[in-house]
Amino acid sequence: MAESKQKSQSSEKKRKRNYLSAKDGISRRKFVEGPGIWVSCVKGKEKQTVGELYDLFESIAADIWPIDNPQSPETKSEVDKSREETELSIEEQIKAEVTAFKRPKSEQRLTSCHTDTPCVVFMSCKPPLDPVHLVETHIRSVKLTGTTRTRYTHRFVPVSATCYTDLSDIQTLCKSLLERHFAHDDGSSTHTYKIELRIRNHNTLTRSAVIEAIAECVPETYKVNLTHPALFVLVEIFKSVCGMSISTDYYTLRKYNVMELANDFAQDGNAEGSRIPQT
Repeated sequence: MAESKQKSQSSEKKRKRNYLSAKDGISRRKFVEGPGIWVSCVKGKEKQTVGELYDLFESIAADIWPIDNPQSPETKSEVDKSREETELSIEEQIKAEVTAFKRPKSEQRLTSCHTDTPCVVFMSCKPPLDPVHLVETHIRSVKLTGTTRTRYTHRFVPVSATCYTDLSDIQTLCKSLLERHFAHDDGSSTHTYKIELRIRNHNTLTRSAVIEAIAECVPETYKVNLTHPALFVLVEIFKSVCGMSISTDYYTLRKYNVMELANDFAQDGNAEGSRIPQT
């Protein structure tokens, strides 16, 4: 029993070490860890951006991947709660409140990771959330309506997985993502691709070395096309972490830049582009 308790305490301490204290009510991981979404934002508005992203992504995720947890303790109606409290004595009400406080909340599907870098935010996603699907759903909505639903965000870059910034690890990650993408490709036809690489706060691997390592993983039936590729390999290197994803509509969706999409919408003769819905 004592041994089991020690293991539980050790596991809890390890979990806490992975998070920064939530001074502003928002818990953050100490390290960037994918899958997740990179977001560029207005300088000095990183904290506000995180709050916006929680609201935005949770709203979209609730429609795509709804949480099936009916009549949980957190979702009981106020009438039910009032009736229960009336039927309980004061001592029993206090005991019920303490029990509810100790009850673990449902696990967050989105977590802000600490980047310690101006204008850059990273939101880690947990299954079943798919960062590419999540971002492209939002971007297509912005393209259609001209409304970004946020005030401070500029550009989104989803990463399906992350690894350490080692060339062999990067190649392993790339092969894994490409295999999933090419699962229904018989390899009989020729396609085109482009590697979109961005490096931040990292000076160990050179740009050319990373591009060459990734290119070695792409099937020979895919040829490089820097202007109108059919496939994009998105690569984001930040400090010692490399994130990667596959996209087919990166240019069509203006490189996931919501400000440019909103401006395009306004210039096309539509209603004035808006950062947030007008009421």
